[in-house]
Amino acid sequence: MRPPEEMPPSTPPQQPPQVPRRRNVRRFRVIIGLVVLVGFILLLSVRGLAGFYTDYLWFDSLGYASVFWKVLWAKIGLGLLFTAIFFVLLWVNLFIAERFASKSQLPGPAEDVAARWHQLTGRRRGLVRLGVSLILALMVGAGVSGRWQEWLFFINATDFDLADPQFGRDVGFYLFRLPFLTFLVSWVFAAVLVTFIFTAIWHYLNGAIRLQAPAGSRVMPQVKAHLSLLLGILALTKAVGYYFDQFELTLSTRGFVDGATYTDVKAQLPVLQLLMVISVFSFVLLVVNIWRRGFTYPVLAVALWAVIAGLAGAAYPAIVQRFQVEPSESTKEAPYIQRNIEMTRIALGIDGVMPREFNYVPTLTAEDIENNIDTVRNVRLLDPAVMQDTFQQTQGIKSFYDFRDIDVDRYEIDGKITQIVLAARELNPADLPTDTWETEHVAYTHGYGVAAAPANAVNANGRPAYALGDIPNVAIPGAEALALDEPGLYVGEGLSGYAIVGAQRDEVDFQDDDDRTESTRYDGADGVGIGGFLRRIAFALRFAEPNLVVSGEISGDSRILYNRDVADRVKLLAPFLDYDNDPYPVVIDGKVKWVLDAYTTSTQFPYAQRASTRAVRSGDLSRPHNYVRNSVKAVVDAHDGTVTFYIIDPSDPIAQSYARQFGDLFADGDPPIELQEHFRYPEDLFRIQTDAWGRYRITDPAEFYDAAGAWAVAQDPGDSIGQTTVETVRDATTGQIISTSEARISPQYLLFRLPGDDSESFVIFRPFVPFSEDDSRKNLEGFMIVHNDPDRYGQIEVFEIRSDQPIDGPALFNSNIQTEEEISERLTLLNQNGSVVRPGNLLLIPVENSLLYVRPLFIAATGPTAVPELQLVIAGIGSEVVIAETFEAALEKAIGAVDLALSDAASRATLGDVADDQADDTSSAGDDDAPADGEPDTATVSNLLERAARAFDRADTALRDGDLATYQEAVDEAQGLIARAARILEQAAN
Repeated sequence: MRPPEEMPPSTPPQQPPQVPRRRNVRRFRVIIGLVVLVGFILLLSVRGLAGFYTDYLWFDSLGYASVFWKVLWAKIGLGLLFTAIFFVLLWVNLFIAERFASKSQLPGPAEDVAARWHQLTGRRRGLVRLGVSLILALMVGAGVSGRWQEWLFFINATDFDLADPQFGRDVGFYLFRLPFLTFLVSWVFAAVLVTFIFTAIWHYLNGAIRLQAPAGSRVMPQVKAHLSLLLGILALTKAVGYYFDQFELTLSTRGFVDGATYTDVKAQLPVLQLLMVISVFSFVLLVVNIWRRGFTYPVLAVALWAVIAGLAGAAYPAIVQRFQVEPSESTKEAPYIQRNIEMTRIALGIDGVMPREFNYVPTLTAEDIENNIDTVRNVRLLDPAVMQDTFQQTQGIKSFYDFRDIDVDRYEIDGKITQIVLAARELNPADLPTDTWETEHVAYTHGYGVAAAPANAVNANGRPAYALGDIPNVAIPGAEALALDEPGLYVGEGLSGYAIVGAQRDEVDFQDDDDRTESTRYDGADGVGIGGFLRRIAFALRFAEPNLVVSGEISGDSRILYNRDVADRVKLLAPFLDYDNDPYPVVIDGKVKWVLDAYTTSTQFPYAQRASTRAVRSGDLSRPHNYVRNSVKAVVDAHDGTVTFYIIDPSDPIAQSYARQFGDLFADGDPPIELQEHFRYPEDLFRIQTDAWGRYRITDPAEFYDAAGAWAVAQDPGDSIGQTTVETVRDATTGQIISTSEARISPQYLLFRLPGDDSESFVIFRPFVPFSEDDSRKNLEGFMIVHNDPDRYGQIEVFEIRSDQPIDGPALFNSNIQTEEEISERLTLLNQNGSVVRPGNLLLIPVENSLLYVRPLFIAATGPTAVPELQLVIAGIGSEVVIAETFEAALEKAIGAVDLALSDAASRATLGDVADDQADDTSSAGDDDAPADGEPDTATVSNLLERAARAFDRADTALRDGDLATYQEAVDEAQGLIARAARILEQAAN
């Protein structure tokens, strides 16, 4: 046996190989992550395709598929064109660079780089060139698709037949051609610059540029020629850019006013012309350098351009502005101020303002009132801002109905044109009875009807005396113009989401205050068919809603309604237009139609002043512009969703261009006259024009510079007595306060007869006071109105007040109210014991040659369910300021003993009366509909009590009018109805 020390060393037992579990887990996680990422990208792509497909279906359903394709092909065509141009430009230059590659490979770093580059690319060099060119082309060219509007303007340009005063070019050149041309020059410069950089890199990679070679041999001659030519093209492009830059001086903001002013014309323009010459000279030097050794000429050209551009381009105009213009600015700038005045008045549509004198008389007589009875009868006591709460509480009926906005219009009631306040009763999806998918999207699909009341009429409780309202909708006798045949509102303000119509189940048409539910089936034209499986998948992806695929409520006849907000609907169809902030409903032939004003705007009108940012604080017109026209009205049927665009100002060149671009979008001919009768001049445009008129009413440059005789829109008395509203302007980026000033009074739609006119006109109105930096001057100077009636639509008139004594403006009148002892005491008492006074809008009404101030006062209980009720009216004529329970009483108090019957509310039937009559038609008449002895009473307690309450309202009105017979009849009727309700309750208890 061998000793242990001679034994061979023992070998440890072989261990099985360790499986790299951590590495496998990590690899598995990476694979899972990649799968999830790819799936997410695919989902986004598929959702994007679904969104594109469903967008097309929506356009097609409205008959505007041609608009969809026109915009799409403009974007795609422009992107492809510029992508292709850059691709060819870069590919050709890279190909030339490879052809110029050095054949002699001398030792050195450059040759090592070239060798490695050739080894890396090998035979794939052409493929690499193709890939680099394609990737850069997509990066540089694809973004051009966003310029589709400028491109369509360029190829559909029209003339203004108006020349700019500096260069004599038609204004159409600046609006339609110059924006795209300046972009094109900038793009060409950038494309050639990128091409130059990558071409130089390509030469270096191919060994044609040797940075460490001896001087004179670092760049091959043909390479120098190639790069010199590219630099020459850059210089020539810059020269073209300077040529177009001189036209953009007409949009300069350097001087006292916008446009090419003294420094621009006398300093900046010559510098630009000099830079054009230098750029062309640089091009010549660079071309000549092709046949010379070295880069002396290119360096000289670039240095010369940099010096002139830096010193002359920036320093010289600044010196001229500081030392020549500022010491005598009014004299130097006078001719350019004159240009700005003329062009601004044209661009903002105030060149045709008709000035009129208003020879003020501080008193009103009973005869004046009688001669203007229709004006006084239509004083708008119901403030739309205050009435929103009242409408909601009295006509909302159910929590899922909502009045989002109260508008002002005029309709014929009892044979007279009457100013009314009205609002659509829209669906509020956020407050439905249940929050199931079926409830939100299948059962409750639409709002219901409209509520409307004469603007000066209230019932005994101070609430609106509705001419149209309730559910189902009821119109009082004499208000047939408001009667509705299609009360279902499937398109509205702020209506989001989607709805399914034509489902297996019926829709809820409405619920009244007795919880009675009526069903309906949609019979309108709106919607996209969703019966097919592919479409259901597409819409499920669009809305991220699987119920659209699996729900059994969707049948082959079902349609989906989406893009239901009226503003979103028209903006999707015509995104190139700007829009007003306030769509308003119009009742025509038993249908509700939404009207939305559309604007054509531009920032390119030469010498025109930019609209003030304080004039319109939100919406499309809050964006910069110096040209605006209300050339288009968009009309949307609230029931079937059809959209019609009417061009109402065919003289507008921008509208003419849009008509060429999108011939199928705009309706042929004028809007129907019954629609024109309800058109309103847009409030946002009126704000822009009144703000500008305060300054641009002055046509003399010297007076304009001194602001002598300038006006400002009157200060807003706000929603309180004795105080004005202060508004704050903040920086959009930092949020810091820039300035604070008193807010301006809002435009008001009013119905009155102007001095010298034979009949009343529906106008939009805004008063002026003298301009002052600190808002210290608040006396009335004049007012602007714009006609809304079809025969005079858009005519602007400004009345300048002539008076020997100062006249209180709205803010002064409002502050003076507080000094009246009787008014102050009554307001103090009313603002106690759980109630609050809410002042309505302060109205200024011209009557003959006098001015009537009116301010309604609403009383409301404190709390979220308050119902503001008109209880008091303040009236002012000259120095006389009075307060009374009604407008009629206030006028009688201010004028003297005069018999006034301004409101027809007391003599008109109420909605309750009409409802009672309709109930009587199905049973017996009046309170005689009580059942015969022994027969059951089929009336409901709530209906009987509601009718009793209306009877008591009529009794109160009759008692105030001294009509005791009618008072007793109404009381007896109410008592009979209450007795019937008591009997029904007793029978139910037994």
